[in-house]
Amino acid sequence: MVDSAPYEVEACYEDIEVRRYPGLVLATVDGTDDNSMFGVLFEYIAGRNRARRKIDMTAPVITSEKMPMTAPVISAGGKMSFVMPAGLAPESVPEPLDPRVRIERVPARRVAVVRFKGRAGERSVVEETALLLCEAGKAGLSSVGEPFLMRYNSPFTPGFMRRNEVGIEVGPAGPSQ
Repeated sequence: MVDSAPYEVEACYEDIEVRRYPGLVLATVDGTDDNSMFGVLFEYIAGRNRARRKIDMTAPVITSEKMPMTAPVISAGGKMSFVMPAGLAPESVPEPLDPRVRIERVPARRVAVVRFKGRAGERSVVEETALLLCEAGKAGLSSVGEPFLMRYNSPFTPGFMRRNEVGIEVGPAGPSQ
């Protein structure tokens, strides 16, 4: 088991939940291949950094992937991020040796999420993204930015036991939310 990024559930709707996440520190890499991006980030947390310090793995692994033109949303390209353990400020995170790895701070935010099990293949991610955007619209939530995929399990976890989520940042709560 690995630690997960903390959050508070703010509201639940039929198929989605709205969460409040605190500010997070991410190690992020751009690319097009999940395996390559994962490998670069894993090397970083395994000690390939200026301090040669290992960093605990946390969940979820967050990806923002370019989707085909038929998908409901088209993002700007692929990137993968590892959430740094709670309590690590950007200035205390070891400096990456690989120039492809960058340390980012994400401010506190509200995120609408739909959860699903199984493998997070393109078809299921597209379907869950469409469900999320539809349900968020019905709930009167205004989206900010592009949807992203959050995976919580190792690639060796059987599909039926995997926890995946598609999320999108949403604006501040209105009077009826």
